[in-house]
Amino acid sequence: MLKIGVLGAGHLGKIHIRCIREIDDYFLAGFYDPDHLTTEQVKNEFGLVNFHSVSDLIEAVDVVDIVTPTVSHFSCSSMALKRSKHVFIEKPVVATPAEAKELIKIAEEAHVKVQVGHVERFNPAFMAVRPYLHQPMFIEAHRLAQFNPRGTDVPVILDLMIHDIDIVLSVVNSNLKKINASGVGVVSDIPDIANARLEFDNGCVANLTASRISMKNMRKSRFFQKDAYIAVDFLEKSLEIIRLKDVTHGKTDPLSMIIDLGGGKGKKEIYFEKPEIKHVNAIKLELESFAQAIIHNTVPPVTIFDGYRAIEVAYQIMDKIQMAPGNL
Repeated sequence: MLKIGVLGAGHLGKIHIRCIREIDDYFLAGFYDPDHLTTEQVKNEFGLVNFHSVSDLIEAVDVVDIVTPTVSHFSCSSMALKRSKHVFIEKPVVATPAEAKELIKIAEEAHVKVQVGHVERFNPAFMAVRPYLHQPMFIEAHRLAQFNPRGTDVPVILDLMIHDIDIVLSVVNSNLKKINASGVGVVSDIPDIANARLEFDNGCVANLTASRISMKNMRKSRFFQKDAYIAVDFLEKSLEIIRLKDVTHGKTDPLSMIIDLGGGKGKKEIYFEKPEIKHVNAIKLELESFAQAIIHNTVPPVTIFDGYRAIEVAYQIMDKIQMAPGNL
């Protein structure tokens, strides 16, 4: 059993605590949070040991779960790695690409496991549809949220869009060659709504929109590829797959839709697929997957390099927005 401690017991930290308590591979040794009121609340609610410092917690455990504000990710994770502790870090991995590069070096020297909490990889709808994604050539993602003061200390690119950046990078097996982006601050001095167009060497284009000033919440992505349209609703945990296949020898489902391509190019049959969606707790699943990677000495599903790639692209998008007309 792996002895684990949680750094940061705010809103998300409490969710991590609840999930860890349900995972047999972990023994939850305790938590640390610098806020006295939060500490007392968590002690009363969960009956957990509270450590008096980050260092004390790290010394007492095998695995450190970092759910602190992003600005402290590097200091907390580097301290844990230098003491050869396995580390789970909430997204974004750290505050800057430079910090991510340095953390990769420290992790390689430590010879321990590091996983980044890009939780949408574990969304049941995305996991169900992932086997159907084969070289998508156009991707459109909308991630919209109602206004919440929590998170407005960073641009919407790091707050929301980074989820879709990671998803796109995980399914497009090609180098990113060009980025165009625009954004505007509405209720803060940094972008609250942004759009980015990512172009890859293989011809794939991804159009990402993120907003935290919308009237309703939305987390939808659409993938277009040869003979298939795939839609994923990350919020409702639902999906839609529409595929085309050649009609041969006139054999078709009598209820199917047939498209005549004209010009002697034959016909296509439109059919719908509904793969089973196993409704799981995505945060619990990602923490379980990290335990398995440690126990069986395998590569974590979302590596520290994945985290670095996502934040690197996020910063490139922010640079493009800053250089856009009106933002100079």
